[in-house]
Amino acid sequence: MINKKVANVTEACKGVADGMTFMLGGFGLSGIPENAIAELVRLNVNDVTCISNNAGVDDFGLGLLLQKKQIKKMISSYVGENAEFERQMLSGELEVELIPQGTLAQRARAAQSGIPAFYTPAGYGTEVAEGKEAREFNGKMHILEHAFEADFAFVKAWKGDTAGNLIFKGSARNFNPNMCGAATITVAEVEELLPVGSLDPNEVHIPGIFVQRIFQGERYEKRIEQRTVRKK
Repeated sequence: MINKKVANVTEACKGVADGMTFMLGGFGLSGIPENAIAELVRLNVNDVTCISNNAGVDDFGLGLLLQKKQIKKMISSYVGENAEFERQMLSGELEVELIPQGTLAQRARAAQSGIPAFYTPAGYGTEVAEGKEAREFNGKMHILEHAFEADFAFVKAWKGDTAGNLIFKGSARNFNPNMCGAATITVAEVEELLPVGSLDPNEVHIPGIFVQRIFQGERYEKRIEQRTVRKK
């Protein structure tokens, strides 16, 4: 029987090294691989490239790696609420590639599917298109975008089994499914890790073939990025 379970986050991150490219699921602070990020901070890997929708906030998520200047380049679609991300970008300390959100999702999906490149109208006529091949389809111009190339993909799911099958919950699903199988090694951390056969096959979002390592995470904070409450 296939068993992709590893004992903990330390074992899951074996092979991580300086200069690598990482994909990290999440949108804001929803569905981010909290345990994996904390381990990357602990390992003090440097000069890394991170592919993620945004970089969390100053003191949480990828913001923790930014604080320690571990990230050389961010490939994202949103600077968001992270003041340190903005500061490093504007000062030139951090290389940033800003791309349309749908393009980010599709570049991950292309890597997952083994498709090397694709055409999209998003970004044509803007700085996003500079230096890229352009072609007309049905009277509309498109630019050529390439699939991501990454060493590790770190994703977070609600439930998983020891074969690597994953179920995501609500908005925490976001970019996580697209990043599974889009890197050389996909590491999945889950809130609940179950034996094979425990999950309803009809509810599985990502089959285990896209996952190489899976572990049960600990102490999820699940912070809310922007809390809005009604006045009393």
